[in-house]
Amino acid sequence: MRPLVLVPSRLASTRLPRKPLADLCGEPMIVAVWRRAVEADVGPVWVATDTPAIAEAVRAAGGQAVMTREDHPSGSDRIHEALGRIDPDRRSDVVINLQGDLPTVRPETVRATALPLADAEVAIGTAVAPIRREEERLAPSVVKMVGSPLGEGRFRALYFTRATAPWGEGPLYHHIGLYAWRRAALERFVSLPPSYLEGREKLEQLRAMEAGMRIDAMEVGEVPLGVDTPEDLEQARRILAGPSPVRA
Repeated sequence: MRPLVLVPSRLASTRLPRKPLADLCGEPMIVAVWRRAVEADVGPVWVATDTPAIAEAVRAAGGQAVMTREDHPSGSDRIHEALGRIDPDRRSDVVINLQGDLPTVRPETVRATALPLADAEVAIGTAVAPIRREEERLAPSVVKMVGSPLGEGRFRALYFTRATAPWGEGPLYHHIGLYAWRRAALERFVSLPPSYLEGREKLEQLRAMEAGMRIDAMEVGEVPLGVDTPEDLEQARRILAGPSPVRA
């Protein structure tokens, strides 16, 4: 595989204005995410944005940024445009989509996302972690992966839901919103209209599943902190200011 890591980022955020540029231990949050992606060491890293200030912050830190349109409905659409701009000769056959609000993500989690693509039948790889707390089992904000174990921490995903599922004894798995796309799968995905279950659950990955694309997940040892509020930002600052916040 010849992967690229793309980090989609835009300024629009109602709960935390100008979130990607928020100060995180002396640097913008988007730069902290870019650093985690570089530490994963899986391929070139680019930030895809529609905001010149975000691109300038990344480039000032030594990173690469590509400008994209402002009207993309999702991060997947943004990275699709960015991929065409960065790699028009189609040298990269895999793209890892790392959300721009995960500044504490561990490099090994980024790497694990692409492992399922070693199987030629898998179109998309992702990551999950066991749910430990009862309130997360019940919370609709915590997306659950329903899947069949394949061994060695890998699952074939059968469904994603905000409900508490599957029923019965056994672990539940928290879906982590990182994706490793085969290029052909991403191109097919963005050509499809939004699907029924995608609209009902408000989960974009269900469009791929309803179209018959296989998604496999790898179990990892963390649920990265997603920064959406000022309180999340303060927590991220505490984590990154502590000893050895990230393990390569």
